[in-house]
Amino acid sequence: DAANWARAGLGELKVAINVAKPQFLSGDLCATLDRVMRESGLRPRQLVIELTESMLMDDVQLSRGLMSDLKALGVALSIDDFGTGYSSLSYLKSFPLDELKIDQSFVVDLPGESADVAIVRTIVDLGHRLDMSVIAEGVETERQLACLKLLGCDHYQGYHFSKPMPNDRFAALLRHENERHGWAVSLTSKET
Repeated sequence: DAANWARAGLGELKVAINVAKPQFLSGDLCATLDRVMRESGLRPRQLVIELTESMLMDDVQLSRGLMSDLKALGVALSIDDFGTGYSSLSYLKSFPLDELKIDQSFVVDLPGESADVAIVRTIVDLGHRLDMSVIAEGVETERQLACLKLLGCDHYQGYHFSKPMPNDRFAALLRHENERHGWAVSLTSKET
């Protein structure tokens, strides 16, 4: 769908795919992604593979190798739900990551909960110092968004922007936003 939207002039949207531990460790993920990208015409720079901290920590050497193979395809790598796993910061610096996704449990009580503000600020600073972009998930209110912007978060996702929708409605929304602003918007659709 993302490749079709790009061909239709709706912009090169990034598509993030959550990968389960068995898929990641199977050894077939790179070949499958390479084949699907070639068949669909999706450019590797449009694809983000989301991994969790816990799946990477079981076998750090194997994980690092599999991540390097994925990076060689040209896709981006993201740690999903960052801050909820049990990863060691010493390993985080050695993984070839492009982004950290702040778990929504740290976003839900923003801006009022000082502990969550401190955690989000720390994750944003850590990500930036490691040359990663930082995405906040679960943004549902204007107040949360304003707080995240003040804390330096790079990107945001959540119901504040859009609820999941069918592909045809999503494409119509992209067309509308393209016409209105002259650029493609980046929204998340769970059905795409």
